[in-house]
Amino acid sequence: MNAPEKLNFASMQDRVSPEEWQARVDLAACYRLVADFGWDDLIFTHITARVPGTEDQFLINPYGLMFDEITASSLVKIDINGNKLDESPYPVNPAGFTIHSAIHAHRHDAQCVLHIHSVNGVAVSAQKEGLLPISQQSIFVCSSLAYHDYEGVALRDDEKPRLVADLGNKNYLMLRNHGLLTLGKTIADAFVNMYVFEAACMIQVRAQAGGGELIRIPSTILDTAQAQARTVTKSAGGMLAWPGLLRRLDRKDPSYRT
Repeated sequence: MNAPEKLNFASMQDRVSPEEWQARVDLAACYRLVADFGWDDLIFTHITARVPGTEDQFLINPYGLMFDEITASSLVKIDINGNKLDESPYPVNPAGFTIHSAIHAHRHDAQCVLHIHSVNGVAVSAQKEGLLPISQQSIFVCSSLAYHDYEGVALRDDEKPRLVADLGNKNYLMLRNHGLLTLGKTIADAFVNMYVFEAACMIQVRAQAGGGELIRIPSTILDTAQAQARTVTKSAGGMLAWPGLLRRLDRKDPSYRT
C-alpha cells in the first residue's frame, strides 16, 4: 500500500499584503467549515474571494484538494479569465470559475461567492416550486432569492449573461437541478448566508417527509424579512458569528491558517 501523499505548501504570508493574507485565512476557513458542516461534494464545488484592493484578481481552491485540506497558502490566485497568477501544482476547476467569473464581473459588491452541491439543496432545487416560505430560516432567503435553470455542466461562456440576468441584485441563487449559491460583502457573510440557505432546504425536505399539510408564511411577513434580519444581526451580518466559527475550527485543527 502506498503511503498517503503529504501536502506541504510554502507559506505565502510574507509574499502577499496583510489584507490578502487575511482574505486567504478567511477563505481557507470557509472551505474547512463547508467540509465541517458536511456540505462538500468531494472536490467538486468552489468558493471564490476577490483579492482585497483589486477588481480582477481572485482566490480559489486548488482543484484536487479536499476542502478539509485547504490552507491559506495553498489557495490559487487567478485573474478574471481563470489564469493562474501564482505557482501551483494544481489546476483550477473550469466549471467552477465559469459561474464565479460571471458573478464577480457584474457584482462588484460581492467579495465572496460560495457554491455547494449539498444533498438538501440539490433536492429542493429539483422541486418545481423551489424554496417554500415555511420556516423562519426560509423567509430571510426568499426575500433575496433568484433562480437559474439548469443548462448542463457550467462550461460555456454563453451561459454567463443568462446567469447574471437571473441573479440580478439578489444574494441567494438556486441553480435548478444543481445546487445553492450565495454572495457576501465578506467571506463571513457568504458563509452565514449559506448556513441559513442550507438550513431552510433541510427543514423543507424534512417537513415534506412528514406528510402533513405545510403552513406557508404570509407574504406580508416576507416583505419585511430583510429589515428583520438587519435588526437581529445589528447589521453586522456574518461577522457576529464568524469569530465563534473560527474558534470552533481552531479547536479542531488550526492548520487552515498556514
